[in-house]
Amino acid sequence: MSVPPTLSPAQVLDTPLGDLLAAAGVEIFDSSIADRSFFGAVVQRKNGETILAMPSGRSELEHDTMARYLIAQAFDVDLPELPPPFATARA
Repeated sequence: MSVPPTLSPAQVLDTPLGDLLAAAGVEIFDSSIADRSFFGAVVQRKNGETILAMPSGRSELEHDTMARYLIAQAFDVDLPELPPPFATARA
């Protein structure tokens, strides 16, 4: 099992998304969930692998923002919570 990366808020917010995904060891793929209220999900597998499932067809800004926020949540990076109607839950 790999050791999760330590990421700073500045890294999560300022690093180009492709570089951030590589630094965090995160794989991203399109989800088939079409519900407009679904903004993405993060899955951390027991082997240490982290995957982001992101809805397709969203704006680049939404995709980038939500991916960064989910990475911050997955790696316990201290960022302010998103305003309603956005909500995250851990399963």
